[in-house]
Amino acid sequence: MKLLDHTRDSLVAYLTAQCAHIVPDGREDAFRKAVDAHLDEALERMHVCINACAPWRPDQFNVLQSSQHCIFLYYLSNTIYARSGDTAAATRLFLMNKAFNGIDLFYEIQMPPVFYIGHSVGIVLAKATYGNYLVLYQNSTVGRHKDQIPVIGDRVVLYPNTAVIGRSVIGNDAVLSQGVSAVNKTVPEGKIAFRAGGSDLAFQPRPDDLLKEYFRL
Repeated sequence: MKLLDHTRDSLVAYLTAQCAHIVPDGREDAFRKAVDAHLDEALERMHVCINACAPWRPDQFNVLQSSQHCIFLYYLSNTIYARSGDTAAATRLFLMNKAFNGIDLFYEIQMPPVFYIGHSVGIVLAKATYGNYLVLYQNSTVGRHKDQIPVIGDRVVLYPNTAVIGRSVIGNDAVLSQGVSAVNKTVPEGKIAFRAGGSDLAFQPRPDDLLKEYFRL
């Protein structure tokens, strides 16, 4: 995969400089070593995601494209944590993502191999089951309630200002339209959920070609 305007070494230096700006605690050397050790795996995960996302040019990573930057910081933090247990470097990457992209996406959370972020500001993602080919927009929230954890199927779209909370189950190919909150609700497979008054939801069939806008399926 081509790194736009970067080499591998310059990308490590760039991320280290970003970290030093957000967390100026003088521990850049340890951070740099962690990034260098796990960068290749994170880039491979990013490569898979980029090549699956229709709006992005295949085989090219642009760290100045904010959604790509956002997803990559998650992949890198999650890879470092999963492979080494290094919470110091992973936490710094988590904080960098909050500061630069306005997203709350902790490194322990298991995101799918492919997901697309339209706009990252205000997104909060807690522990849940996330299906592949997920689409997220600004101010979308996924949250557990005590031991109740949401389940989100494959090819789900969460439009702006949506929420999936508690024991909600969002079926494969389902869509939450703007402003919909699913709190302990089930959204059937292949349906678009709308607000129907109060906490009730109404459903319509989802267009068959909706995902072509987002993914190369």
